[in-house]
Amino acid sequence: MNINDFIVQVALPEHRVFAEEICTEMAESAKARGTGIAKRSPAYVAGKMEEGKAVIAFHKDGRWAGFCYIETWSHGQFVANSGLIVSPEFRKAGLAHAIKEAIFKLSRTLYPKAKIFGLTTGLAVMKINSDLGYEPVTYSELTQDEDFWKGCQSCVNFEILKMKERKNCMCTAMLYDPAEKKHEAAKIFAEELQKKPGLYERFMRIKQRLVVKPKSGLKSVLLLFTLLFK
Repeated sequence: MNINDFIVQVALPEHRVFAEEICTEMAESAKARGTGIAKRSPAYVAGKMEEGKAVIAFHKDGRWAGFCYIETWSHGQFVANSGLIVSPEFRKAGLAHAIKEAIFKLSRTLYPKAKIFGLTTGLAVMKINSDLGYEPVTYSELTQDEDFWKGCQSCVNFEILKMKERKNCMCTAMLYDPAEKKHEAAKIFAEELQKKPGLYERFMRIKQRLVVKPKSGLKSVLLLFTLLFK
């Protein structure tokens, strides 16, 4: 079994019939890991499907295989990709990575300026997050929305979180900051300009031929970079 045996897509309203099965598997998986999760009802999960804020995966034979949804905090300034779950029979096929990549892309499309974050104790999830560009951060860099932190109350480690005054816990915090990534791209671009004589002059000639809007951001930088090194 490999990733080609699955279909990963944005969840649709008709997928609501899988909401109860998904919630049951989320709870069972958390119990097996010995950790807690922010418990969600089938109605809540179904709502995410109706809003187009979830990704669902199916085996090519039609069986439900995995799921993840988007939550927003601090008035859309922060986004969390929550509830990642893969059906036990379909694990170790690369499906978790495919779902995380799909929900990450959906998050970037719906909330391009939001910081995307997660809290996890799983090494596999940390590796996936790292591959997507997340970086480990302190809890102070995450949303301070009280409703988010209330979700930790169902975790077995909640007392530790309270004792540490919400500064750290057993979970590792990871964050993707689109603004920071844009600055990184600009920095790499500037470094490349300095490596070869005459490169800056060529860059300016190309720039003069392009209509670059003042706030076009990373896309313009990457377009210039592509033209420069083609």
